[in-house]
Amino acid sequence: MKKQHTLFIFFFTTISLFAQENWNQQIDAKLPQVISSHRTFVSIPNLPSDIQKMYRNVAWVKEHYSKVGFELKSLESSTLPVLFAERIINPAFKTILFYFHLDGQAVNPKSWDQKDPFQPVLKEQNEAGQWDEIAWSRADEKMKDDWRIFGRAAADDKAPIVMFLSALELLQSAKQTPKFNIKIIFDLEEEYGSNGFLSTLQKYKKNYLADYMVIMDGPAHNSNQPTLTFGCRGVANCSITTYGSKLPQHSGHYGNYVPNPVFRLSRLLSSMKSETGKVLIDDYYKGITINDEVSTILKSVPDNKEEINNALMIFQQESVGENYQESLQYPSLNVRQIETSWKGKALKTIIPEYATAHLDIRLVEETDGKIQLEKIKNHIKGQGYLVLDRAPTDKERLSYDKIATFKANSGVNAFRTALNDPFGEKLRSALTKYFGKEPVSIRTMGGTVPIIPAINELDIPAIIVPMVNMDNNQHNPNENIRIGNIRQGIKICLAILNTSFNE
Repeated sequence: MKKQHTLFIFFFTTISLFAQENWNQQIDAKLPQVISSHRTFVSIPNLPSDIQKMYRNVAWVKEHYSKVGFELKSLESSTLPVLFAERIINPAFKTILFYFHLDGQAVNPKSWDQKDPFQPVLKEQNEAGQWDEIAWSRADEKMKDDWRIFGRAAADDKAPIVMFLSALELLQSAKQTPKFNIKIIFDLEEEYGSNGFLSTLQKYKKNYLADYMVIMDGPAHNSNQPTLTFGCRGVANCSITTYGSKLPQHSGHYGNYVPNPVFRLSRLLSSMKSETGKVLIDDYYKGITINDEVSTILKSVPDNKEEINNALMIFQQESVGENYQESLQYPSLNVRQIETSWKGKALKTIIPEYATAHLDIRLVEETDGKIQLEKIKNHIKGQGYLVLDRAPTDKERLSYDKIATFKANSGVNAFRTALNDPFGEKLRSALTKYFGKEPVSIRTMGGTVPIIPAINELDIPAIIVPMVNMDNNQHNPNENIRIGNIRQGIKICLAILNTSFNE
């Protein structure tokens, strides 16, 4: 019996490896067509301010996704419509809701190393580390993984849309169907807050009903290994203003007499954080624990502290967590800008009227934006300040030594799906089967996606499956997608589409 069992495992493994190798060959054979489709798609400008061109993007998606069995329709929103696609394979199957976005960040053509950011360019890196343009005709030959396509939205988020489409086309050619029902949201304004999509949540909640959600946006781990991200941080923000005299004063006449609001603000800010970066505000980290199981997962991420620090050009990192991944499990407190009452270009010998610090607070699942902001406000009061939500009156200036204006926006809270959630286990198992090793599992990524309110409203397990290269210059000039990531991304999509979530 044991011998028969061993033979069965050997037979199954052999068939599985043969099937995966077959997919690799099919992906390679299809890649020139994929690159051509991607080039055409990226050539359509996708700034929401140009509505007609956004509708051309919608038309491109409708044309191609309808050919792989989807019914598509536009859902009215408070701004631009949401493009919604649906394909029911079997009413008894589970349903996965996928999320992509069609829009891109604004461009400054002068900052790009090509004539037009919306005319994609194929490039290869030379020995000096510079990127040289190569002819598109070379895309018909065996393409190198490290070649890249440069263009706005080449990675964020048109590459994942093309990868998913290509996987569906390969299944169709093989006369296979996905193992679950598929719904897709194509958001036309993600880069600008997703206000339109978020406005549709109540009216079209039945359309969006699903068992699970997959968000195909953002970069994979910098090792370029298949990655599953189980959550992302939220963000809140506030500003703190301290005051000197009512009008700016000459530093010669009033230096050593009029309190300088910059020094007051600096002392207030330094009271909030230790030299090692830990927030000193009472209960700022309340409710957060890193147990052994979570710690093991965080340490399994193939980060290299020395490489990270060298890339950032910092001698020493802050000590909020034991490593980079653990640092993301705590709420942060960041000063993003400081300004004074003088706004001119030249320097002046004055004591400013006021000084303002603008802060952002990255949130984790255990923290609520309103509560964290209240902790900051109470800390300021504890430093002896009268805290207002407006500028002080003359009477208040003459009655109190220390006054601060505190303005806050609770923003959006974080989301996180449990690492051991059955949906995550299925995805992990699928990618392990297709790639021969477990994917990188990120418990919480550092950034914030604007659709977190939708994830919380739909109340279903949501996992981010990022597929583009980390160094894609997202939102910046010379945005790019690596050819190897396109090839791997198609395989990731095939792994998911060939997985049954019904058991």
